[in-house]
Amino acid sequence: MAYVINDDCVACGTCISECPVEAISEGDIYVIDPNICTECGTCADVCPSDAIHPA
Repeated sequence: MAYVINDDCVACGTCISECPVEAISEGDIYVIDPNICTECGTCADVCPSDAIHPA
């Protein structure tokens, strides 16, 4: 199950640099591509807004 980013995202960029497969893209809030996400959870671990959760 891929991770998703909810509306609590403040687009700080912390998760992008931590994703080992570059599954996260920038925007008003960031988005995780479920076809690329390996479900490692690293992004959720570093998110200061607690905006990333399993889908």
